[in-house]
Amino acid sequence: MDASESAALGWQTQAVPYSGGSPSTALLAVAEGLEELRSSRPDAGMRADAKRNYERLLTAASAAFTERGSDDVSLEEIARRAGVGIGTLYRHFPTRPALLQAVYRDQVEALGLLAGKLMAAESPSAALAEWMRALVDFSISKRGLTRELLGDSPVLPVCKAVVRESSNALVERAHRAGVVRADITGSDLQRMAHGLVTAAEYGADDPGLLDRMVSVVLAGMLTEPPV
Repeated sequence: MDASESAALGWQTQAVPYSGGSPSTALLAVAEGLEELRSSRPDAGMRADAKRNYERLLTAASAAFTERGSDDVSLEEIARRAGVGIGTLYRHFPTRPALLQAVYRDQVEALGLLAGKLMAAESPSAALAEWMRALVDFSISKRGLTRELLGDSPVLPVCKAVVRESSNALVERAHRAGVVRADITGSDLQRMAHGLVTAAEYGADDPGLLDRMVSVVLAGMLTEPPV
């Protein structure tokens, strides 16, 4: 991640509203994690057409896995959705786990970049509320990835750290502003997001259930309404 991207996304410490003489451990951990993910992306040195195909495949796979779960979607269908041949898919992703890990890394990168923007948002309470909803969406999409993902991929610990420390950084900021309960932690947010998504599965006939439950959790968590 170069300096201009970092500044624009809020992860450069001068751009992040922070009260104190040095940046928090969480901020530094997220910045380092995102840089590591970006530097290890296989599409970094690709030609423009190959990069387009790579992005199309990731987009198609992410949508398909969210809709139906990774176990029920064939690689041929993903190639078809992306508008490329199966050979192109295998050139980019030789195995199903390789594709799953790439989708997961792409989602985590997007989540980390969103956290950077929210760290620079004017309202800490609104930022935390948006982050909570983003974690819920992430939990929904992650639900579609099988346990194949939980192998020995070197990027998996980095992805987990980015999500964890992004949550910590946004909760720290909300604590400093006095807009969230004093006992709330970043880990609490991740557990609540997972629990809400799981609970909503038992109310599939009520399309507004998940949104209502998120609103109830936010009302109990924030001491100041998000504005």
